[in-house]
Amino acid sequence: MNVLVVGATGKTGQWVTRQLNTDTLEVSVRAMVRDQTKADFSDTVEVVVGDVLKPDTLRAAMTGCDAVICATGAAPSLDPTGPYQVDFAGTKNLVDVAKAVGVKRFVIVSSLCVSKFFHPLNLFWLVLYWKKQAEEYIVKSGLTYTIVRPGGLRSEDSGEAIVMKEADTLFEGGIAREKVAQVCVAALHEPAAENKIVEIVTSADASERSLGELFAGV
Repeated sequence: MNVLVVGATGKTGQWVTRQLNTDTLEVSVRAMVRDQTKADFSDTVEVVVGDVLKPDTLRAAMTGCDAVICATGAAPSLDPTGPYQVDFAGTKNLVDVAKAVGVKRFVIVSSLCVSKFFHPLNLFWLVLYWKKQAEEYIVKSGLTYTIVRPGGLRSEDSGEAIVMKEADTLFEGGIAREKVAQVCVAALHEPAAENKIVEIVTSADASERSLGELFAGV
């Protein structure tokens, strides 16, 4: 399987790239970055330059790939168009090109609470609203997808077990980026992950279950 990681130099994207490199399945990893000087990956990762707002670069980056994992997200800024451009328009470009070049699986990192328009995070240029619009575009695209909505992203893994629920069920909690990456990578080859929106956090009260079991339970 040839997998393109979009947003590979981001905090979550780096974990996704590392996880793919250690996956037990035979996976060829291609990391798409805007700035090649920021790419610090092992020699087994192919680095390509691309921008979600430039569809021509996406076609070159995505051709030959079986799957895409998108871990992009608008960076905090004073630009009110940031979330629209990155989280919606950029994702729309990815979906359109993925369909055109024959990508078979599309996995994206979204967020808890995207359905809550009056959530405080929407004060930051409607970031959750535009993520929700992107989700809806993916669902209608015809691609085989998995939309992963994590809770608050943490740098350190507390060791707590993952809780996975269906859309619009979890509204608080956090999860380590490392575990988000594990869920995204598992979604590529778990049949029970196909065409699902899953929400994930971790909890000290949860029991350890395999990712296959978690997907099957949603």
